[in-house]
Amino acid sequence: MNLAIVCDDLIQFGGAERIVEEFSDMFPEAPIYTSVASKAWLQKYQKKGRVVKTSFLQKFPLAVKLNRYYAPFFLQELGFESFDFSIFDVVLSSSTRFAHHIITRPTTKHICYMHSPGRMFWEPQEYFENENFGFLKPLKNLATTFLKIPLLYIRILDYSAAKKVDNFIANSIFTQKKIKKYYNRDSDIVYPYIDNKSFKGVKSTEGNYFLVVTRLLSWKKVDIAIEACKKLDVKLKIMGEGPDEQRLKSISDDHIEFLGYLGDREKMKIMEECRALIVTQKEDFGIAPLEVMACGKPVIAYKAGGVLESVIDGVTGEFFQEQSAKSLEEVLQYFDSEKYLFSDCKKRAQGFDVETFRQRIREKVKV
Repeated sequence: MNLAIVCDDLIQFGGAERIVEEFSDMFPEAPIYTSVASKAWLQKYQKKGRVVKTSFLQKFPLAVKLNRYYAPFFLQELGFESFDFSIFDVVLSSSTRFAHHIITRPTTKHICYMHSPGRMFWEPQEYFENENFGFLKPLKNLATTFLKIPLLYIRILDYSAAKKVDNFIANSIFTQKKIKKYYNRDSDIVYPYIDNKSFKGVKSTEGNYFLVVTRLLSWKKVDIAIEACKKLDVKLKIMGEGPDEQRLKSISDDHIEFLGYLGDREKMKIMEECRALIVTQKEDFGIAPLEVMACGKPVIAYKAGGVLESVIDGVTGEFFQEQSAKSLEEVLQYFDSEKYLFSDCKKRAQGFDVETFRQRIREKVKV
């Protein structure tokens, strides 16, 4: 079977990129097609002996830094449509925006692992709320008007592209409902994973801080955790990087510590010693809650999205009802970490193991 892998881009280091890397490890002979790839990702795959093919966007000025700003000009769609997949029996795409826009011949099976239909164009109000637009911040007031027509056409193109996918795989029930709503397509669910073997040596350590692990993007509402912890004078550590970092630092105080990007060992140690993970965003699924539970620690999460499928209320964590600092504060104020058992959290994480993921994906790509 001749197989190719496709993904939106290879720039950040998050859950979607982890899925692509796992696909590549499962199918090492498969080339990876993407719009733009950073030097770090190209080097990483080169060391593994993998082939990465980028689109014409790779040659654009500051292609990695400006990649998302090219979206309103339909360049990503053109980039993915320019690839030739005629020699492949199966194409496995990993999409949050445009990777499923590829064109395949009728005899080539296109399977799309959908993390989420593009929030930018299907949920623009939620996506752009508090967006700082990076170096284009002075044009923020014009953005809503400017983007209306491009986003409309992108939705039309996206709906059309979704009709050409042979099979959709959703990463959660939450995403499955979106695929049905926006594309009117059915999908199977294969949950993301963690490698539980990596967490075998973790120990139960009582820490004195709460933890946030996420990309620092405005829509993730990390400021909710900052405001709540400041109000209660409790320590908060924030692990992650992103364009919203400077704004978040500007509203923080001495109780808030920014850790940046950490390697797996450092990350695990921080998770082992926290009181609980705080999830402020409405994620389509979310890997961080699984990792923290694998360390035997509970999760405090906004009651929405895929986290409802991983965290068991009252057993491995608890929820706050509204996406606000006040609602989170009410939970943090009376939170008792001793209520949650190390064994219960570990057991829940074990239900999302990488071996299960591999088995399910292999079943889906069989022609």
